Amino acid sequence: MSVDLSEIAIYNFSATEAKWQDFWLKNDSFHSDSNSSQKKYYVLEMFMYPSGKVHIGHVRNYIIGDVIARFRRSCGFSVLHPVGWDAFGLPAENAALKHGVHPKDWTYKNIKIMKNQLLSLGFSYDWKREFATCDEKYYGFQQKIFLALYRKGLIVRKESEVNWDPVDNCVLANEQVIGGCGWRSGAPVEKRILSQWFLKITDFVDELLSEIDNLTGWPEKVRTMQRNWIGKSEGCSISFKTNTGDEIVVFSTRPDTIFGATFLAISPGHPLTAALGKTNDKIKAFIDEFKKGSVTQEFFDKQEKLGIDTGLVVDHPFLNEKLPVYIANFVLMNYGTGAIFATPAHDGRDYEFAMKYNLPIKRVVASPTENDKLPYVDDGVLVNSDFLNGLTVAEAKKTVIQKLCDIGVGKREVFFKLLDWGISRQRYWGCPIPMVHCDHCGIIPLEEKDLPVVLPYDVTFSGAGNPLDKHATWKHVKCPCCGGDARRETDTLDTFFDSSWYFLRFCVNDPDNNNLLEKDDVAHWMCVDQYIGGIEHAILHLLYARFFAKALTECGFVNVREPFNNLFTQGMVCSVTYRKENGDWLFPDEVQKNADGDYEVIATGEKVIVGHFEKMSKSKKNVVDPDEIVKNYGADTLRLFVVSDTPPDKDFSWSDEGLEGCWRFINRVWRLFVYAKSCSICAEKNKFSPNIDGLNTDMQKLYKEFHRTIKNVTNSFEERSMNKAVAYVRDCVNSIYLHFDKIEENKEIFSVIIRDLIKLMAPIIPHICEEAWSVFGFNGLVSENQWPDYNEKYLEICTIDLPVQVNGKLRGTVTVNIDADEQVVFEMAQQLPSVQNAIDGKPLKKKIFIKGKILNLVV
Repeated sequence: MSVDLSEIAIYNFSATEAKWQDFWLKNDSFHSDSNSSQKKYYVLEMFMYPSGKVHIGHVRNYIIGDVIARFRRSCGFSVLHPVGWDAFGLPAENAALKHGVHPKDWTYKNIKIMKNQLLSLGFSYDWKREFATCDEKYYGFQQKIFLALYRKGLIVRKESEVNWDPVDNCVLANEQVIGGCGWRSGAPVEKRILSQWFLKITDFVDELLSEIDNLTGWPEKVRTMQRNWIGKSEGCSISFKTNTGDEIVVFSTRPDTIFGATFLAISPGHPLTAALGKTNDKIKAFIDEFKKGSVTQEFFDKQEKLGIDTGLVVDHPFLNEKLPVYIANFVLMNYGTGAIFATPAHDGRDYEFAMKYNLPIKRVVASPTENDKLPYVDDGVLVNSDFLNGLTVAEAKKTVIQKLCDIGVGKREVFFKLLDWGISRQRYWGCPIPMVHCDHCGIIPLEEKDLPVVLPYDVTFSGAGNPLDKHATWKHVKCPCCGGDARRETDTLDTFFDSSWYFLRFCVNDPDNNNLLEKDDVAHWMCVDQYIGGIEHAILHLLYARFFAKALTECGFVNVREPFNNLFTQGMVCSVTYRKENGDWLFPDEVQKNADGDYEVIATGEKVIVGHFEKMSKSKKNVVDPDEIVKNYGADTLRLFVVSDTPPDKDFSWSDEGLEGCWRFINRVWRLFVYAKSCSICAEKNKFSPNIDGLNTDMQKLYKEFHRTIKNVTNSFEERSMNKAVAYVRDCVNSIYLHFDKIEENKEIFSVIIRDLIKLMAPIIPHICEEAWSVFGFNGLVSENQWPDYNEKYLEICTIDLPVQVNGKLRGTVTVNIDADEQVVFEMAQQLPSVQNAIDGKPLKKKIFIKGKILNLVV
């Protein structure tokens, strides 16, 4: 091109971004209103925990959500895009113990820091709806919910075996036990029997399971994880009589293998086990040893299979045989009946146990492929099974269940792995449970007029146990029934309770009102149209939120049975790791390349081992501080980078080179805007829609290509493929640069292209686009203007199906602009499953690209 743009100053991101962030905040630019006549769109990223610092994983998640919110707003939707803080939890108490700071002070200080970080990234939040779960108003509402669920019979108190962390002195959910140890303390977990509060999530188990099929906007992986967690099992319960007259009821999903049963096994927590332990010291010692582990399925699966012979035997229901009864550490009391009949030939745990204790192994299912390896757990045909011989597994199940029922020892049953949700936590920093314990009246719910029950501030964090137990003034109260002495419930609610209904509170149009939920507001905004978060929340949070929607509907608060229409799970942010030969991790700025091209420690010259891309971790020192990126490159550069190179649902590899490339592109766009403005492109052209018949061939081609860009970018945003949108915009900017020398003679057409290009880029890089919109004098804010339309008649001759080869073999085609450059074609080719399969993780040696003809990838 003949136009020289080298004299245009570098884009001043610092001043521009501060200007527009201040404007958006002061003018409440992203306020949402349930009274709007526009079609609604509710986009929400999962609650953030105020740990003290926003990390890059947060940034990617929230940028994806913000791009969607800004795009939908430009498309004419009334968008609800709120933000808040999941602020209760054990880390704040740990900080209190470690640093001598109160959890409340620590939490609100962190919120202030992290809010400023979010503001610096230009997120389009409705800040007036912001709240934290530790706000007295929020958890006061939550206590009303607790009482409503209690009155509905959906909250009960009962004894249960729990995971107890002896260091943190609290109950742990199964998912908080890692390798038999507490997820935070690392201490070996113990089993204890405690009286706990439970939410009866199992009352909704059938609906929770059946509705998964209707969650078509969710990733199939997440739906499968929820199905497996709920764990519906259809089978048969079988009653066995012992030689002492006791009854042992077994539930089995594989009653077809009954002829392969060689022993029974009962849980160490089974009532019969407890009875035997009272008179047998060896059994009692076995029970005591069993209590040292956790109650998680993972722990049971990985531990060595151990047991003890009870001396009892039972009669086989069809054979004239006696089966010994063992107590086995791999049998769970909280699933089925806590007892199994063991068929070692067809179950891995049974097989391991039988081999250890030299018990018989009988094969009763033959493999259709003559696979003789045991244990055999696949489908087949029954053998060595009397009246079941020759039947398939499915046929044998039906037959044997009917036979067991006919002889009076069997019953068809359905069991679920899903258990009621234990919500009691023995810690201070959580929502107080609005119940009191009276020796005369029992456990009594408080009246709503006595809410909120506020956490006392003057507590002591020293020694073991819950500080609330030690606060006599707060703990000791009068019974609301008899007026006698009573004690507050000192357990607080599991923080998953806090995050299971927050999306409903965000819907309230007037956050300052004192009503828990406004039914009309909730009806307007729900369901959440786009929910965004990590796949690590696939089971607990998402399942609990689904349960809450149903339970609160039953209580009359709302009329929403499924909260999230569409779910998007973003990938992790990864970066290269560096460490010394002794294993010590290094920060990237401690490392350099030497003259030989090897990496070394800058300070000492020691050899450095360069690792693979791994999830960012403080312990591995491969973290990136978003504040530093914003300070040195600006928020728009960071926003552009995290969505530009990788599909948002895939893991994203951080690179300084990629960041630099995005900074260069930002400046290239800025020079485009500055030069276009100098050519008198202005506001008069804001409404201009040209007739291109009078344009020369080059300008007609440019304009038609631009309509293809509008369509491709629009479709990419609709599909949440931000990386594709970026690639199309880059290609478009390249095309505009090639025609810059013609701008003076074609001001009208360039006015339209520049105007709509700003709109296309604004969801991703809003600060520079808002500034350009203002500089050109276009009306209002860019986000308030209509998303650009494309004309189908201009798309007909702009595209080709370009062939993509891998090592010279055709693997597919991509539809691209006829002048699409190599980078655009390459990024689209990477999305083709056939290309991914052909590459199969092998390193790319080179790309052979002929514009408008072919792309060949050599691996």
